[in-house]
Amino acid sequence: MTRQINVGGVLIGGGAPVVIQSMLNTKTTDVAASLAQIRALRTAGCQIARLSVQNMEAARGFAEICKESELPLVADIHFDYKLALAAAEGGASKIRINPGNIGGEDRVRAVVDICKEKKIPIRIGVNGGSLDKALLEKYGHPTAEALVESAFSHLELLEKFGFYDTCVSMKSSTVPTMVSAARLFRSRCDYPLHIGVTETGPVKMGMLKSAVGIGSLLLDGIGDTIRVSLTDDPVQEVYAARDILKAAGLRKDGVNIISCPTCGRTQIDLIGLVNRVDEALKDCQKPITVAVMGCIVNGPGEAREADIGIAGGDGFGMIFEKGVQVEKLPYDELLPALLKRIETL
Repeated sequence: MTRQINVGGVLIGGGAPVVIQSMLNTKTTDVAASLAQIRALRTAGCQIARLSVQNMEAARGFAEICKESELPLVADIHFDYKLALAAAEGGASKIRINPGNIGGEDRVRAVVDICKEKKIPIRIGVNGGSLDKALLEKYGHPTAEALVESAFSHLELLEKFGFYDTCVSMKSSTVPTMVSAARLFRSRCDYPLHIGVTETGPVKMGMLKSAVGIGSLLLDGIGDTIRVSLTDDPVQEVYAARDILKAAGLRKDGVNIISCPTCGRTQIDLIGLVNRVDEALKDCQKPITVAVMGCIVNGPGEAREADIGIAGGDGFGMIFEKGVQVEKLPYDELLPALLKRIETL
């Protein structure tokens, strides 16, 4: 079991459920837009949000956002340690830094001291695209070993100042490198891990890379908090993270939709129907399995473990619960009837 940190009341590590994070893409100086995105993220299931604090104007905006935020906020800091100090004073629930790029040890210590005082955890962020030159010369390119060595050098610096309230991330745009780094780190250390694939490319490939990388680690029991990085609305990152956790068997809240891949027996627009069911239930938090099957011959039997489902025929279909037919309806009435029954479950 890993160590545990407390991020504004959200526990990470130490046996706590895996936590979903995302990062705002609004300007931190735009307080209203940032708060609106935080509300949308929370509604989607996000538990912690990160914001970029790139200058003092952004630090002031960050402080205003913290006053009204519905989520614990992480200040993302690069290069200027004074921004970390300002964010800590402004209400940050966690500070994300790379101790190697904010200056000498005295500056790192200043950040550590204020985080100690205010009981704010620090996330060490190591990225394959920003390793220091010495490590790149040693390993030739951003290998898993290079990422882990970088993480340990930063941890040792924080520990030198008596700081252990730390979470670590080692991200790469290459899935095998990210996975190998997390496995290697976990074999040597019990600090909680934030896992994710970075710079994943277009949305489709981004979701595939994230599912393979994050999912592989979760099935190994590795990973205490996750972010699915997508070039898209951050809300979509949260939906994707929820789906990965459900696919890995780590979350039971929310709807699990199962559906058949279609075949020559399919007599309805199953693909369209599945998409409509998915959209209608995307914010439903009931821990139920819903089946959408294209054939009344095998549908109810193949999906008998589903709590509720529909199977289509030639112009009509049926609603079934635990494999037993409970209603037969014209095709156009199937979805409204299904949603009405789900409301009562």
